Amino acid sequence: MKHKCHSHQDFQIHSEHGAIKNFGGHAAMLEDFFWRFWISSLLTIPVLFLSPMVQEIVGFPGIISFNASDDIVFILSTLIYFYGGWPFIVGLYKEMKEIRPGMMTLIGVAISVAYIYSSSVVFGIQGNVFFWELATLIDIMLFGHWMEMKSLMGAGKALEELARLIPEVTHILDDDGTIRDIPTTMLSKGMKCIVKPGERIPSDGLIIEGETSINESMLTGESSPAIKHIGDKVIGGSINGEGSIIIEIQKTGEETFISRVIKLVQMAQASKSKTQDIANRAAVWLTILALVGGILTFLVWIFYSSQGFPFALERAVTVMITACPHALGLAVPLVVAVSTSLAAAHGLLIRNRIAFEQARNVNAIIFDKTGTLTKGEFGVTDILVFDQAYTQADVHNFAGSLEQYSEHPIAKGVVKGAEHLWEAKNFKAIFGQGAEGEVRGKNIKVVSPGYLKQANITIPNPAIEKLNGQGKTVVFVLMEEKLMGAIALADIIRPESQKAIKFLKEMGIRCLMLTGDHSQVAKWVSEEIGLDEYFSGVLPDQKASKIKEVQSRGYIVAMTGDGVNDAPALAQADVGIAIGSGADVAIETADIILVKSNPLDVVAILKLAQLTYRKMLQNLFWATGYNLFALPVAAGVLYTQGLILTPALGALFMSLSTIICAINSRFLKFKN
Repeated sequence: MKHKCHSHQDFQIHSEHGAIKNFGGHAAMLEDFFWRFWISSLLTIPVLFLSPMVQEIVGFPGIISFNASDDIVFILSTLIYFYGGWPFIVGLYKEMKEIRPGMMTLIGVAISVAYIYSSSVVFGIQGNVFFWELATLIDIMLFGHWMEMKSLMGAGKALEELARLIPEVTHILDDDGTIRDIPTTMLSKGMKCIVKPGERIPSDGLIIEGETSINESMLTGESSPAIKHIGDKVIGGSINGEGSIIIEIQKTGEETFISRVIKLVQMAQASKSKTQDIANRAAVWLTILALVGGILTFLVWIFYSSQGFPFALERAVTVMITACPHALGLAVPLVVAVSTSLAAAHGLLIRNRIAFEQARNVNAIIFDKTGTLTKGEFGVTDILVFDQAYTQADVHNFAGSLEQYSEHPIAKGVVKGAEHLWEAKNFKAIFGQGAEGEVRGKNIKVVSPGYLKQANITIPNPAIEKLNGQGKTVVFVLMEEKLMGAIALADIIRPESQKAIKFLKEMGIRCLMLTGDHSQVAKWVSEEIGLDEYFSGVLPDQKASKIKEVQSRGYIVAMTGDGVNDAPALAQADVGIAIGSGADVAIETADIILVKSNPLDVVAILKLAQLTYRKMLQNLFWATGYNLFALPVAAGVLYTQGLILTPALGALFMSLSTIICAINSRFLKFKN
């Protein structure tokens, strides 16, 4: 059976940068390590049975012995060394060529010294062979690398699942009304396609016929299905609910939301990390320590003991293997691979890992108001009733019935939320002051304060002054020229904003707001959701200077905005967070992108940053902590007390440390 050899150095470069770029390539490497491990392990069995030292250990010395046994052990060990140990030999060569000694150097040197010395004994040099130690050492190292590859592949499963969301076939609706199936890869912009109940949306598009509910949980993290009507956008890969719809394709290939998510996660996994840099530097120093420690151990046992050359060599090999910083090289990348994939599954896209890591230290967060803390659209906030014969619902319904015929933004705001919309006859606009018409046989007017002043109509309720003081827009409803009530409108505060600010303040984070609106509006929003501070009347080009002002107070600042007119402020902040909606996420300006327009996701990303950093520290502990115990024992410090490590046992310690890091990374859990 022929297996393509992938040097572990190639794997190391990928894993050190946390990149999961080629699932097929990693799958081939996983298979390669699998076969090398099992074939080497099978070859090791006769080596163990034929080794006199192993026979003594198990209590049956000389049970299997014949003239050619030593030659068979040598041949099998040679096969194990060159086949099973080949990735480490190639890794040693590459690291030496690049003058970057690392874990492959230690493993390669250890197995090469063991093999060359034992082979020399076979050919006449006096000493003891330890082929069985060499064979078991290679087996354990291959097993450890195989497990690491499985963990790395597992960390990228979220991306594979995203890629598999797109259906293979799409039902195309031609201009003549015929329906035909084509591969989804052949879709182009402008095509119309039918999506039946239960099917996945083939690509990003716009509903042009029908209405339905769509499950976007795998893409946005939103568990509740989103109700979609004609004119609403849909995301490729989401699941259609109960209605059949026709959509027009707007984006294909790399332009689609899923492709952009996968690209963002890969960028995050490939970007640098401060913690990872520390781990990499520590790995270099540990490599040097291991090489120096191995040489010193060898010299001490040679010149200051009577144990002989084989024992001194075994101690040196064990020290180098035990100190191998393999786990250290994977401690951070494995956590990053898991956390970025996990975040993407919850609609939190990490574009810059350094900024994401910095997010755990954020102690001040500045929100843009419009579109972030608020919905960016007019809505009714208050309804006042002046005629006790009517209710708030009556005032809203009569006003909404009239305003449904107007295209004015205020009129659209009035219409939203009305329980009943009746027909309005003889609708006409009152230039610059409102509109009038006949609703249910009554003359209804929805007018501005200017109309009342001009008509000498007195406003009887002092609450109007309070509403004006909050910067809200107030319109008045007249029935047969008599005041019926008033409706106050404002940019609607998102229902999640108050909860988000509460959670952030509980985390010890100061919450501020930037807005171009005047101070009354800013003050009202600030008081409604419990902000610590706000800046009003700030133009887009002034936002970055406000970020600097807060930073000058000693705060580590996160800025949250829509990623378009907030670009300078997002760039100036220590952590820039763009909050978007669906497929229209602005990915070019921020360090972190939140798919949903939900301020609670800001809380989620900061908490995830803290959990990720904690998991990194745990892995760094497991990657290095075992050395405190294992290295002195490997060097033979406790030899007189009868405690000593063999090279294979040292390799087992090192591999266990790596496997623990891999398993610990997978235990990173997160809910938003």
